Amino acid sequence: MGQHRQALRAAALGVAGATLATGSLLGTAPAAHAGTAVRFVDIKGDGGTVLKANVVLPAGADGGRRLPLIVLPTSWGLPQIEYLAQARRLADSGYVVLSYNVRGFWQSGGEIEVAGPPDVADASRVIDWALAHTPADPGHIGIGGVSYGAGISLLAAAHDPRIKAVAALSGWADLIGSIYSGRTQHVQAAALLDVVGTATGRRSAESREVFGDFYRADLADEERLLAWGRKRSATTCLDRLNRNAPAVMLANAWGDSVFPPDQYADFYTRLTGPKRLELRPGDHATAELSGLFGLPNDVWTDTRRWFDHHLRGVDNGVNREQPVRLKSRSTGGYEGYPDWKSVAATSRKIELAGTATVRANGDSGANGGIVLLSSIVDQLVRLPPVASIPLLPRARAAVWQSERYAKAQRVRGSARLHTTVTPTASSGTLVAHLYDVGPLGLGTLVSHAPYTFYGRTPGRSFGVDLELFATAYDVPAGHRLALVVDTVDPLYIEHNPTGARLTFSSPANDPSYVSIPLREQ
Repeated sequence: MGQHRQALRAAALGVAGATLATGSLLGTAPAAHAGTAVRFVDIKGDGGTVLKANVVLPAGADGGRRLPLIVLPTSWGLPQIEYLAQARRLADSGYVVLSYNVRGFWQSGGEIEVAGPPDVADASRVIDWALAHTPADPGHIGIGGVSYGAGISLLAAAHDPRIKAVAALSGWADLIGSIYSGRTQHVQAAALLDVVGTATGRRSAESREVFGDFYRADLADEERLLAWGRKRSATTCLDRLNRNAPAVMLANAWGDSVFPPDQYADFYTRLTGPKRLELRPGDHATAELSGLFGLPNDVWTDTRRWFDHHLRGVDNGVNREQPVRLKSRSTGGYEGYPDWKSVAATSRKIELAGTATVRANGDSGANGGIVLLSSIVDQLVRLPPVASIPLLPRARAAVWQSERYAKAQRVRGSARLHTTVTPTASSGTLVAHLYDVGPLGLGTLVSHAPYTFYGRTPGRSFGVDLELFATAYDVPAGHRLALVVDTVDPLYIEHNPTGARLTFSSPANDPSYVSIPLREQ
């Protein structure tokens, strides 16, 4: 496992380098708009830890008038100037904007706590400082950020009732549900975070230990990992968040390979206060990226509209729009829905008939791509990972296909796999991939998800229910859908002993199928 870990870290270095370069490029942005004032300050966080921050004030902010406050914790590995372009625009609209480097990164003190209790307490200390040293209005406070900043923002809003509005962009509500879904380690995502954190910050002993547990893939460490993740997940303190009732905007990308969109959709459904959910093509934080350079950006435009309405009382119509807003990966158009359950108005089953046995430990060629890179390509040129379905080795992959569709199928939401598995070993991993297959047999990836089992009796069948990651994808008329199930995907750690086999069957009393969620034509 040590060699595997080193290889994964090396593979992550290219993506990590791009992330660090982004942080450097952000520093080339102009310091401020004409009329705005920028101050770089030190703020004492929890336990006296010094947090490096910058304050952007609008012109005329010293006139004695109280102004709404927006706090922006930085993303994982990015410096305090990350949000300067957006902070200027918010300040031009009449906000006091305070962005700070979270503890453990760059020049801020302390160690990386991975959104632990000290990070949550820091957000409140930053608000305290802003109320004491700027014309910030204590009755109109918002918080937001991208990725790490988003996760901290949700947790802070659950613990600090002064926060009235949140914009959580490309973040997580369930940390374990993000990087350990299906009881499977999302190892490329973890390696990326590990490399960036090591290069730009100082990791705490606990975080180093947890990453070690994660890579070792030892079931004995699972409960400790789960407890660590629950403490850092807004789902754990959802009751407190609903009691405080801030207006919460959640935005994410369909292909987010660090924090997949499903955990946001589930969290959104359980929120009871004012709320909005936006999902777009892209990967982790790529939908927001151009806005960090000050370029036109839908996510940041909607973020400003959200804050304007809920902090400044602007009647901009955001409260009258459909609260669930999706952008298709295929057409690029936006769709509005009254709630998440309305996204898939109907469903259609593909029966998984017959029996198929696959050998483990080998990549069939069907996989979810490369963390960050594959979904960025899909976002920019609409080219997801591809596989030739007829050429996939049936000894390594079980394959089922639908009929050719006479009209386009608009897949919306999470496809659901139900099947029966008979293993030759007590533990194992399977990965389900859903493909759009054209006339020549070339499949483009629609969605996928991993699943790992432990403690099963070899030779005894058991049922598997697995939700694939949510998506919005249009299958053209004349194409098929294909479900491919294999045992290896480079995105994940596999738990298949050497020489293991998995048999998929469809008993008469419990037929196997994949249910495809569809939007009505």
